Amino acid sequence: MPKMKTKASVKKRFSLTAKGKVRHNVANKRHLLTAKSTKMKRHARGTEILCDADARIVKKFLPYG
Repeated sequence: MPKMKTKASVKKRFSLTAKGKVRHNVANKRHLLTAKSTKMKRHARGTEILCDADARIVKKFLPYG
């Protein structure tokens, strides 16, 4: 059986934790930052864990995750 393909865009945007949860970057940190509050920018630092419903969808595109 041939290898399963991984979606390259998903591979770049998401990563898996050791327990198999899906980690992603927080939005709203790229441009127009002067209009955003310091609190919003602070909370957008780092990464977050996807909810279970969304994680199920993403994992279909990461077959060997």
